[in-house]
Amino acid sequence: MDDLQEFARQVFASQPFSQFIGARLASSGPGHAELQLPIVDHLKQQHGFVHGGVLSYLADNAITFAGGLALGGNALTSEYKINYLKPAVGSLLIARAQAKAAGKRQAVCQCEVFAVKEGVETLCALAQGTVVSAA
Repeated sequence: MDDLQEFARQVFASQPFSQFIGARLASSGPGHAELQLPIVDHLKQQHGFVHGGVLSYLADNAITFAGGLALGGNALTSEYKINYLKPAVGSLLIARAQAKAAGKRQAVCQCEVFAVKEGVETLCALAQGTVVSAA
């Protein structure tokens, strides 16, 4: 378990875009991952909501981590879809993903993205995707 978590930390630390945007890997384990991202002005669109592309990034990356950890190693997103449910406003985004089914070469994962405002989590997006082994 510790080796898998260290692997996840190393992979996340090696992602230039994740570092640039300010995301962090809050927790991970076999088949699950949680990413967090502080909401700052440059992540918002013209209405003051977090841009959909930012929510999409979080969902995609959380899904890939959950699937990759379920598969035991390096992985890539094969496909995913996202439903935007509510505008994301607040101080923090949290993406929680879980592998729902995993075989030898692929895992199907789901992710919930929450916006946290004044300590209250609001579900703002749902995503589902397929992750494949990169090996």
